Amino acid sequence: MALNQHLPLVYHPNYSFNFDPNHRFVMSKFAHLYQQVKALGLANSNLITPQLGSPEALELVHCNNYIQDLWHNRLDDKAMRRIGLPWSEQLMARTFTAPQGTLQTARLALEHGIACHLAGGTHHAHSDFGSGYCMVNDLAFTAQTLIQSAEVTNVLIFDLDVHQGDGTAAILQHQPYAYTCSIHCEKNFPFRKSASDLDIGLANNMQDDEYLGVVDDTLRFLLRELNPDLVLYDAGVDIWQQDGLGKLDISWQGIEKRDHLVFKRCIEHNTPVASVIGGGYDRDHLRLAKRHAIVIEQAALF
Repeated sequence: MALNQHLPLVYHPNYSFNFDPNHRFVMSKFAHLYQQVKALGLANSNLITPQLGSPEALELVHCNNYIQDLWHNRLDDKAMRRIGLPWSEQLMARTFTAPQGTLQTARLALEHGIACHLAGGTHHAHSDFGSGYCMVNDLAFTAQTLIQSAEVTNVLIFDLDVHQGDGTAAILQHQPYAYTCSIHCEKNFPFRKSASDLDIGLANNMQDDEYLGVVDDTLRFLLRELNPDLVLYDAGVDIWQQDGLGKLDISWQGIEKRDHLVFKRCIEHNTPVASVIGGGYDRDHLRLAKRHAIVIEQAALF
């Protein structure tokens, strides 16, 4: 089947920068992902660069003090340890640009039916603190922005990262028009979970067939019940059986089937869908980029 070379893709060169290659968080994966997508012939005139972000924009969903202290490097050591990334000006540039990228991807999905962000999914960031390599929450920011501007009536955040989307759930708990669903490995980070509108905690070592059944049943039910104007899909690839932080037993083909299924169900329901890449951990940085490219390859089949 031919790949759709007009699939809207969103990427900014500041997503990757010079960073410790041995750090658990692979900062180079965004640039490698861009190169991988380019090699597939999918990144041409359809590639959109988001605007540079500012801390003020993120105050829509984050506390002013937290955002300003983060931006100006005033957070204490304990707060930075909880985030797990060393502060730098380059990190701030990418941290505040990526939410603009997810917002741009969502708007492109509303226009074209489907769009992919080559970053995003920082779902552990809470309103007043960062956690788990997540400093600001692009999913909550995008949902809140679109609802507040009346570009959509309601949004489904469908989070299939292996870790629960605790920050997204907490930030949006009082937003009735954003529905948060997290399907994750139960006995995994974060160990203190927030309550999403729907949480499905999976057993360690779950395999493809059972996992895909849960994903399909859940998404079909939510599309039918909520009839959302938009699905924000967190396509975390840390569900893979060899992921360093995963604990599930999902094959590479299982990831492909999952992503294909999500796009297929949304399109069958005439629901626009915007994907973000979410989490993925691997000492082999190029293999990780290929894993993250799966969601874009699957989107390009539609």
